[in-house]
Amino acid sequence: MKFDNLLEQMKDRMPLKRFEHTKGVATTAVRLAQKYGEDPEHAEIAGILHDVVKFADKEWLKQMIISAHLDPLLLAFHPELWHGPVGSIVAKNEFLIEDEDILHAIRFHTTGRAGMSNLEKIIYISDMIEPGRKFPGVEFLREKAEIDLEEAMISCLVHSITFLIEKKQPVFPDSFHCYNDLMQKRGKVKE
Repeated sequence: MKFDNLLEQMKDRMPLKRFEHTKGVATTAVRLAQKYGEDPEHAEIAGILHDVVKFADKEWLKQMIISAHLDPLLLAFHPELWHGPVGSIVAKNEFLIEDEDILHAIRFHTTGRAGMSNLEKIIYISDMIEPGRKFPGVEFLREKAEIDLEEAMISCLVHSITFLIEKKQPVFPDSFHCYNDLMQKRGKVKE
């Protein structure tokens, strides 16, 4: 990995298991970026920083959402969603990341959004399929990622939404907007 120093800084911010996940996401993101013609350095940075505040204090995350004027709807959803948007702020302010595409990839890696860039899709997918992930269907998602970025994004998003629905959990609106956007970009919606 090119950004060993950046990766090393993540060690103190997360348990070892999550650190291994972070390395897996960064490695997967670099590979997918090379495959789909995106900047591998940007993919590596976003992959390393995507969970930068995953284990931060929930009250601190909440206050960051409020003080940074992030979408207040976040506070009505599970705190699991908070680390992406707050992480993008920390990436900008603490790690001096200025590239908006990297910041968006960090911000939306848990929910997706309408109008995602290829880098954002790569980080979303990499977070779900990195080598340490073990859940029913992960191999199917890995196969999709090797064939077509759009199809992989759709499959990962559907997996995530379906998982939440089956657990009777609310789904953040950005995920539905992302799904609808991806479907509409395929062409005319079937009647």
